[in-house]
Amino acid sequence: MADDISYQTWTTLTSTPGETESLAERLGRLLEPGDVIALVGELGSGKTLFSQGLARGLEVPERFYITSPTFAIINEYPGRIAFYHLDLYRVDSVAELSELGLEEILYGQGAVAIEWAERLGENLPEERLEVHLAFSDETSRSLIFHAFGANAEQRLATLVFSYESADEKS
Repeated sequence: MADDISYQTWTTLTSTPGETESLAERLGRLLEPGDVIALVGELGSGKTLFSQGLARGLEVPERFYITSPTFAIINEYPGRIAFYHLDLYRVDSVAELSELGLEEILYGQGAVAIEWAERLGENLPEERLEVHLAFSDETSRSLIFHAFGANAEQRLATLVFSYESADEKS
């Protein structure tokens, strides 16, 4: 089973935005308090779409429309566990974020998705799952997952197992 497999990196291709969001939803169902998803990719590569899928998997009520918190920087949503959605696109320094309680969010009891996570540099938690999104064509995306730490490796192994098992059934 997935617990017997250790994945540190996994690459997959999604053909449509719906498939990308569905993959993220599947991951969202696996997330537990303290999990951090670091999203990396160019403008328009699907980071916000991926966050929307995570929110669905975390059972954020549908009345909350998940948008990129570009100006707010952090949005919090209720769900199975609290979901914190950060967008660091307009952040100039990590010092700005400490005033917003970044450390409490990153090491708290919610699940966290960070768009433009690379802007945190070495301030990213050591335990995290990075998702690099890149254009393959207009609708297709290449997703490269990198797991850092035992919990992230477990989430990734379970995701790969469930995704590939579902793929075999279709």
